[in-house]
Amino acid sequence: MVVLSDSIGDIDTSDQLQMFEGFQKVFIVNGTKLKIADFINTKLTVAALTTAPTRGSIVTQATSTATMVVDFVSSDKTIIYGYTTSGTFVTTAGYTLSGGSMDPEDKVPSAVAQASTTPHWYDWTVYPDDASGSLPDQAYLGCLWRARIVLSGNPDDPHQWYMSRQGDHTDFAYVANDAQSPVNGQNADAGKIGDIVRCLIPYSDDYLIMGCATTIHVFRGDPAAGGSRDALSKTIGIYGANSWCLDKERNLYFWGTGGLYKMERDLGPITNISEISLPELVGDEAADPTTHRITLGYDRKRFGIVICVTKLSDGSNSNYWLSLGTKTVGVFPESYPDECGVYSLFYYDANDKDYRDLLVGCKDGYIRKFDTAAKDDDVGVTNDAISSYVLYPILQMGEEDMEGKLTSLTIELAGGASEGAHADSDGVTYSIYVADDGETLIEDIKDGVTPKVTATLSGTGRKTRVRPRVRGAYGGILFSNSVEGETFAINRVLVDVGLAGRIR
Repeated sequence: MVVLSDSIGDIDTSDQLQMFEGFQKVFIVNGTKLKIADFINTKLTVAALTTAPTRGSIVTQATSTATMVVDFVSSDKTIIYGYTTSGTFVTTAGYTLSGGSMDPEDKVPSAVAQASTTPHWYDWTVYPDDASGSLPDQAYLGCLWRARIVLSGNPDDPHQWYMSRQGDHTDFAYVANDAQSPVNGQNADAGKIGDIVRCLIPYSDDYLIMGCATTIHVFRGDPAAGGSRDALSKTIGIYGANSWCLDKERNLYFWGTGGLYKMERDLGPITNISEISLPELVGDEAADPTTHRITLGYDRKRFGIVICVTKLSDGSNSNYWLSLGTKTVGVFPESYPDECGVYSLFYYDANDKDYRDLLVGCKDGYIRKFDTAAKDDDVGVTNDAISSYVLYPILQMGEEDMEGKLTSLTIELAGGASEGAHADSDGVTYSIYVADDGETLIEDIKDGVTPKVTATLSGTGRKTRVRPRVRGAYGGILFSNSVEGETFAINRVLVDVGLAGRIR
């Protein structure tokens, strides 16, 4: 990793911030701070030019014969950024640059500084001429779509959106005189969004989705070339800038006004997938956009979606794993140490497969990843034990108004073979709960009521049969482990139940 030293102190990490890639650059939208990290261009420092070379023109250094295609010129016309097409620009006072539209007196700058090999960091502004318009004063949302930079999230104009000229991140002059012209909600037939824009989703070249506070809209085709804007939903909104992700089939998942949603690929039906299993999800989380961040990320290695709800001030969090690797979609609650509170998720698709993984940007400044072999959570200088549990399906032990009796319990822990890729199970504690109705049973387990029977098993394989002799209409077995350096896996659980009489 390389630190862009000029970026230190140049962004406000206490404020909302979004980054996106385009044209071998990274664009940063951070309110009034609009910045670029440039990974492709050579930087030439020159005496202030009277006239900047035109964008796309060729500039040549006389002595070295190095050439570049001009990409950008700073607002004070003392720095030229361009892609070097041949040779190497040298650092010597008085060497001549020529080309573009530079005036003759500008062809002999006082110095030319060769760029370093590290990326460049500079203010993102329009090209320094009279025909490039201006960027919005503020922006918190951005993406690349159809080779246009798309911006929104201006607090002074929350319904507005802005698009640069196609293929040119420095032109925001909204004069619709060709199909590639810059365009915004005031000079396009699509118009402003009648809702507060919360996120930009560049779904495909054909579709740009704008998630708003209470509605969802889609741009179909380029708005400067006959494209249209339509409502996908007039009753569902999307929580925030990063509260969405796409799976490998290009289904869209997002945290919305009523819970967790899935939109089938190619703008198909929208379904609330938490409505049945977690009907009070939004109310229970009580996440406020001013204090919380909700982030979704698709984990390509583990075939599921990580959903993270994090309080920005202290990293406290509530998370969910949405498993897509089985026929039945399961939602599993998780929580991480406060130091590991998730601020961002990004799947790093590295050329080297050993580095491909879902990267997790955390509250303490660390970048982490999930490790299926680890038995503890890394919280920086120390490790935390992972507290895990699973409740086996609730068992109705009696019939009608009858109670049942759990007479026999046999548990088989995983592992024990001499070979194999998976580690053996460590110990596990089992706790048996009974009640006269299923709802009371669930509440007892959730509230931590003392179980009827509890014991800890160790080692692998089939354990000795136990005879707990507990009775009730409904029974549940909770397996858990909170010991540092341990994990557990269960192959199967065998129970015998008999009738025990009427409910008392």
